[in-house]
This record gives sequence, C-alpha cells and structure tokens, in this order.
Amino acid sequence: MTDRSSIAAQIISVLAALAVLAGFLLFIHFIAPVSFEEKWKEVEIPEGSTFTEAVDILKDRGIIENRLGLLLLGRITSADTQLKPGYYNLSASMSPLEVFEDLIEGRTVQFSVTVPEGSTLRDIKRKLEKTGLIDDKSWRLVYDRDFLAKLGIDAPSLEGYIYPDTYNFSKGIEPETIFRIMVQRMNEIFDDSMKARAGELGMTVNEVLTLASIIEKEAIFNDERPLISAVYHNRLKRNMKLQADPTVLYGVKKRWKRIRYRDLRRATPYNTYVIKGLPPGPIASPGIESIKAALYPADVDYLYFVSKNNGRHYFSRTGEEHVEAVSYYQLDGKKKPGDDKGNIN
Repeated sequence: MTDRSSIAAQIISVLAALAVLAGFLLFIHFIAPVSFEEKWKEVEIPEGSTFTEAVDILKDRGIIENRLGLLLLGRITSADTQLKPGYYNLSASMSPLEVFEDLIEGRTVQFSVTVPEGSTLRDIKRKLEKTGLIDDKSWRLVYDRDFLAKLGIDAPSLEGYIYPDTYNFSKGIEPETIFRIMVQRMNEIFDDSMKARAGELGMTVNEVLTLASIIEKEAIFNDERPLISAVYHNRLKRNMKLQADPTVLYGVKKRWKRIRYRDLRRATPYNTYVIKGLPPGPIASPGIESIKAALYPADVDYLYFVSKNNGRHYFSRTGEEHVEAVSYYQLDGKKKPGDDKGNIN
C-alpha cells in the first residue's frame, strides 16, 4: 500500500469514527431530557405556525435546550410539514424525541364532553362552559339564523340537533367547529334511509327530531318508545293536541318539580296543551332509539297514556279509560282501569 493510500485510509477511518460519534451524540441528544424535574407547562402552538416557529416557542418556554436537533429531525423525517397547532401539556423532563412525537401526532390538551340522551341546550351549555371551550358570546351561535342555515338546519336553534355522544375537543378549538362536529354526528346518524322514511310519513327532519325529543323525555324503557310514538302519531292524524307534559315547561326560566295546572295553560310556542301539532323545534337531544321510534311507531290505536310511577306507562284507547287510569295511578283511585274488560297493558 502506498503512503498516499495509507493516509487516505486513515482519513476515512477518522471520518467514519467522527460520524459514529456524531450519530451517538445526536441520539443521546434526542433521548436526553433538559431536566429530570417533572414541571408541566401548557404551551400554545398557534394556528399557522411553522415548524421552526414552534421549535422556537419550545426553546423560549424551556421545554428544549437546543433547537438544532428538532429542526434536523423534522427535516430528515419530512415531518416539519405535519405540525398540529393547539395547546400542549409538555415538560422539560420529556426527551426531545417525545416532544417531537407529541407535536406531530397532535397530542393536544383535550376536553371530554359527554352529552346524555335528553340533554337540553341549557345542559350542554353548562358542560361546555366548565371546560372553557365556549362563553356567553360564542354560545349565541346556537341561535344564529345564518349559522343554522349554513348547517342546513330549519329550526329556531340547535336544540335537538346535537347528537348525544361523548366528544373530545382540543383546547382552543373554535366554538363554531365544536357545534359543527356535534351536528355532523347527528347527520351521520340521521342517514338517507331515515330521511326517506321521514318522507314516507310526510314529515320533515325537524318534525321527526321534534317528535323524537318528546319521546326521549317521556320514555325510560326502549320497548315503550314505539308505543308513545304511536299515541302522538295517532293524535296528529286526528288533529288532536299532543298534550305532552315535557313541552309545557320547555323554555320557561323557572321550572317546578311538578307541572301545575296553570302551567298547562301557559301560552308558549312549545306548550302542546295550548298549540295544535308539533312545536317549532325539538325540546332536547334525542337518542337513536327515540329517533327510530318517531319514524316507526307501533301499530296500535292508543290515544292516551299515563305514568304508573315506576318508569312505565298505562296506554288507553278511549278518554273514559284514560280518566280511570289517571284516577288509579295518579289520584289513588280504587278501580283499576280495564278491570271490566281485561287489562290492555
């Protein structure tokens, strides 16, 4: 081997050693945290931030010590274009690699909001306010006619159009996006087959959801939902007032545990003891079982029902039998309805 070849081989060996050392140091840099003290900070990466700007924010907040490593990692993996904005819960005790993964995976601060069946807008507002996701000003969107029109909703508000489910929202998300997500979930449930069925019944989506919301408030057991639905469908066909108790106090600021006689006479657009037909919109968020019941009522001719005080109801075909049922179940009457001709339920 010539002296020149020997020198070249030595240089290559040194460069290889340096490359290995640099790689080792870079690896240590990626896995070694700035501090081992677990102090967590909420760090905001604003919408529209570049990867470089995000790295600068992390350095300023003391989450990372050296920006070069993350910038290099972002460029090598092409992940510098996949940055997810939002609020992140980060600590200097995390390795730069862990911080990088959080940013790229979008592991932002999340709030879980559960909307049970039968929730009203008033209930949903309280839950969203607790998380800080909305305030009084942004809440006005649920009544904004232009916003409702953009969502394709022909109703007074978003009442009944927010599907009961558990939602996870990132901190800082726009209120408009929150409502769009909730309404989109209802649109996914109320699919084309349901819309077709509503058309067969001669009902709009708003009318189906309105009826479903009343059923949701009346029923506890799923097997009774189609029966309750049948009562209301039968009354609508006969042009009878629905006389649905849950509509009486809807929209009334001060509510009582029990409906009083004067409440039944209260003139509101929703009080079905006063108005004929369905109210102008839903009174709560109906679940899938109530929606199905509104679309597929039981094939019965009941016109009345009354609570048995155990979560179930007694159904009647005639006003006379209904009066007997009310007397027996609500007024401590002695004669059980249907005793003369056998129980119907």
